[in-house]
Amino acid sequence: MTALPTALYTAAQTRELDRLAIAAGTPGAELMLRAGQAAFNALCERWPEARRIAVLCGGGNNGGDGYVVAALAHEAGLQPSIHFIKTPDSLSGDALTMAQRCQALQIPMQPLSVTAMPAGADVLVDGLFGTGLAGPLREDVSRLIAALDDLPVPRLALDIPSGLSADTGMPLGAVLRADITCTFIGLKRGLLTAQGPVHTGILCFFDLQVPRDVYQQVPADVSVPTPDRLLEVLSPRDLDGHKGRYGHVLVIGGDHGFPGAPIMSAQAAARCGAGKVSLITRPEHVPVMIARQPEVMARGVDRPAEAVSLIEAASVIAIGPGLARQDWGRGLLELALDSGKPMVVDADALNLLAESQDVGEADWVLTPHPGEAARLLNANQGEVQRDRFAALESLHARFGGTVLLKGLGTLVQGSEGRALIREGNPGMASGGMGDVLTGVIAALRAQGLSGYDAARFAAMVHARAADACARDKGERGLLATDLLDVLRENLNEYCPCDG
Repeated sequence: MTALPTALYTAAQTRELDRLAIAAGTPGAELMLRAGQAAFNALCERWPEARRIAVLCGGGNNGGDGYVVAALAHEAGLQPSIHFIKTPDSLSGDALTMAQRCQALQIPMQPLSVTAMPAGADVLVDGLFGTGLAGPLREDVSRLIAALDDLPVPRLALDIPSGLSADTGMPLGAVLRADITCTFIGLKRGLLTAQGPVHTGILCFFDLQVPRDVYQQVPADVSVPTPDRLLEVLSPRDLDGHKGRYGHVLVIGGDHGFPGAPIMSAQAAARCGAGKVSLITRPEHVPVMIARQPEVMARGVDRPAEAVSLIEAASVIAIGPGLARQDWGRGLLELALDSGKPMVVDADALNLLAESQDVGEADWVLTPHPGEAARLLNANQGEVQRDRFAALESLHARFGGTVLLKGLGTLVQGSEGRALIREGNPGMASGGMGDVLTGVIAALRAQGLSGYDAARFAAMVHARAADACARDKGERGLLATDLLDVLRENLNEYCPCDG
């Protein structure tokens, strides 16, 4: 097993990697043997006391991997049984070869159906359906998977849990949820977003010794940002640095009754290294801001026109937290858009954009959650979640700039590429997390990062800070403001100062 790679692929791209590996001199049967061996090793490590191994085999190469696992279990003195949905004699290619090997070993085999389920197994090995699934499962197949999922037995999935889309991370019907998923050659993007992580369990990756030059021939569909990459774009500070070098973030938000959101954004921008941070809000919220963070220069305005000089002085504008959708917020958004300054657009600023019929492109980072994304696309939230990558592409095509689609497996797309954030935890499902993220993005943008780099690395640092907080005191009760000090610590760990 190798560490999870930072390059993610579609199912089609993974099949191309497989084809190129075979063309480069590794027979398909050898790749199948390596996959089965890797999965069997993972099984033995996770469940060392398991004796009765029920292997579920489909009709393709995923089933072939299952036959390899069964043979290895037999040779190790365990008690495997094979439960197939396609008779072994009707298989072809390498899968047929592996099935015949199991027949020669006289491993028990029987058809699999709702009325003929594995019984008494210690572990199920799921080799039913691999990455080839493209459309909804037939009703009878979905019923079978649902019945298997009801069995009170731990499961190991080969390549991907059966019933899960490798490309979208969404169920294609019922999904056989795994405790461990052993995925091979290319890490499938659907395993890390939408419902993918819910069904995958512990994710293990095995490259099966595919040559490095094979991967160079297939550009990754998505990349995962890492701290070492952040160091490449956020350089250490010079000894003679001053606040003017590190940008001026202006946070705009906080209509009547909504002071907290913009305050958290401003605090995050300050903690993440912006040289100066200002806040435009309602006058009654200024004392709260000063009390919470006196380093933030807060200005109360009742009329948008009063904000013109502050907008002109800013290098990056973060707008939306607590903005509301009344005339005050609309007027401030219009001024921000007219300024031509780099922007981070969140919350009600996104909802106001969705109401507009004539939205041009700007130098902005849009940060919608699925509900806001649905409004921006004139769709519904279910459509966004059914294919988060398609929704991301649609948002980027319509609005340009950089788009960050929040959720499990946050996605980022800009002209430079597409990224997925695999960190984060359920404790982040609390108010204010997005407001803090807005401030982090704005701070990195102010320090010279492109919109795309600012968005993807801010999301990474934000999620890692939440994970650190959860490890310290647990997920339940995690607050957005708990992240502030950890964000600062992480950024200085990843990008230390020269001095």
